[in-house]
Amino acid sequence: MIHILLEGYNIDAPWLYDELKQYIKPEHRVAVIAFSFRESRVRSLEDWKTLYSRERGKFYGGIVGGLAAYGIAEEQVTFLNYFTDTKESARIIIERADILYFLGGLPDQMMERIREFELGDSLMHHKGIVMGYSAGALVQLAEYHLSPDEDYPEFAYHEGLPYLSDFYLEVHYENTDAQNSAIQRILAERKKPVYATACMQGAILVEDGAVKLLGDVKKYI
Repeated sequence: MIHILLEGYNIDAPWLYDELKQYIKPEHRVAVIAFSFRESRVRSLEDWKTLYSRERGKFYGGIVGGLAAYGIAEEQVTFLNYFTDTKESARIIIERADILYFLGGLPDQMMERIREFELGDSLMHHKGIVMGYSAGALVQLAEYHLSPDEDYPEFAYHEGLPYLSDFYLEVHYENTDAQNSAIQRILAERKKPVYATACMQGAILVEDGAVKLLGDVKKYI
């Protein structure tokens, strides 16, 4: 099993491309789990389209373009649509995919929608590549934390998908007091390593349990 934990969707960046091209192949089919949007901003299919649709999605071009750098054609990329997919159609998309791609946004809301669609078993039975950025990196951890920020006023632990359980992840690391305090709390309470990925400059690759740090990543133990 391959896990790729990213800062953003710039997977075609030079510091990532040479490493990831060993795993991401032109023939791969990709299921994009577009479930991490803010409920306060996305209340309808039209709202969803402004983020993820081919015609006018804010993030569509960057996501599909990043995959295109690896030879993956646009028609091989399917976005799970919260407003039009059913539990059954979402399950089929996931089961046919070689790559599961979790997007950034709010990880707790993504997990709520995964549970609503009853996708846990299908996601956990996937044998290919699991990748994601920001929130999409965090939900790959059995338990993840959120440091205080504009979206989450208080430190808290949350339940993710039980793929990885040997470490914690501090995304968008900028050496702030809030982030450093959160890291020290995790070390004291959970007694597991914490990896801090620098904003848009760090990533983690986990292959069959072996952790490889890419770019600017700090390890705290």
